[in-house]
Amino acid sequence: MKQILLFLAAILMSCCSSDNEIKAIDKMYITIDGQTQSMSLADNAATQALVEKLQQAPVTVTLNSSGGFEIWGALGFSLPTSDQQMTAQPGDVVLYNGSNICMFYGSNSWSYTRLGKIEGLSDNELRTFLKAGESNISVTLSLTNGTTAIQQMQRTDDAEEYYTLNGQKVSSPSHGIYIKNGKKVRL
Repeated sequence: MKQILLFLAAILMSCCSSDNEIKAIDKMYITIDGQTQSMSLADNAATQALVEKLQQAPVTVTLNSSGGFEIWGALGFSLPTSDQQMTAQPGDVVLYNGSNICMFYGSNSWSYTRLGKIEGLSDNELRTFLKAGESNISVTLSLTNGTTAIQQMQRTDDAEEYYTLNGQKVSSPSHGIYIKNGKKVRL
């Protein structure tokens, strides 16, 4: 009986070890003009729904400066809201009216759903990153920090096709490392 209890305890410990725990996603990445910054995520239904959307594919939106304190624009989809009166500070990212995203480089008081906060930038760096005062700012939201990797390749015909390590097709490869027929080759 003692051996059975020890065996069951060992199984229970291995099932509960930190190696087997599923870690919650607590960061998102924002890319503007090739620059990527991390954003810590708030823990709410809106961010959980946003993470589910971003697990399918990154989302690119066009944002515009407004009021001298934010860039904002339509997400193209709605998220659950839990609006609360707050004073947004530089770096705060919020949901407005359930389908608009606002990224602050100044402050403003309103009723928002908090999404998170851009990390590690001074106020001046934040204004530069968010392109304060500009219009038609292309912003990509993702769960990766901008690096890419080839997930899978399928050959579609018998032609010799070369791809960069980033997965872009190359019509006239020169010296370097490429992917040909699913394998790395050096030219």
